[in-house]
Amino acid sequence: MRVLVVEDEEFLAEMIADGLRRNALAVDVAGDGLEAMRRLAFGAYDVIVLDRDLPGLPGDEVCRRIVERGLLTRVLMLTAFGTVHDRVEGLGLGADDYLAKPFAYEELMARVLALGRRSHPPLPPVIRRAGIVLDTSARQARRDGRPLRLSLKEFAVLETLLRACGSVVSSDDLVEQVWEEGISYRTNAVRVTLSRLRTKLGVPDVIETVPGAGYRIAAEDDR
Repeated sequence: MRVLVVEDEEFLAEMIADGLRRNALAVDVAGDGLEAMRRLAFGAYDVIVLDRDLPGLPGDEVCRRIVERGLLTRVLMLTAFGTVHDRVEGLGLGADDYLAKPFAYEELMARVLALGRRSHPPLPPVIRRAGIVLDTSARQARRDGRPLRLSLKEFAVLETLLRACGSVVSSDDLVEQVWEEGISYRTNAVRVTLSRLRTKLGVPDVIETVPGAGYRIAAEDDR
């Protein structure tokens, strides 16, 4: 899942972003509404955590433009004002959810994950394929009953490949879905992460390289 945090309070923005990253999400940060629109123009995000009171371009206007442009990004609006009128007004702008400051981080995380699920076809929280069992809620992985100790990026890459249900996922798609902005599409981070993931998964190798196309999880009968 890819998330954009738009918050002009730098400390709060980084706190939110770091917490989301610890849950294996790819997170970018924008400090104002204009920067948020630039990022949305060049990258696809599943969820945007959007402060309503922003310099440059208010959060209300960012939300309106997201709706007007038909973007599939789900909007979680943050504000220091949490009256019923404020919530109704924010939702009326097209926001998918609304959270008043101060908030509990656990609630923010739960709302972001819930919105992220709505931006994709519904899939079970536990994914099973080729002997791999991935519990996305508990952040646990096993292969043939053996627990796997995966880094956040390894877990996210494995989840992306499993959710593709056997379809090929390109290196560019992995960068887009797993890594934060600033990572070059020519980086070897994908290859290094896949190499480590393959080692931890063990034999037989379940990640198939499709020359010139990308990677996929082999079907049971291909193992």
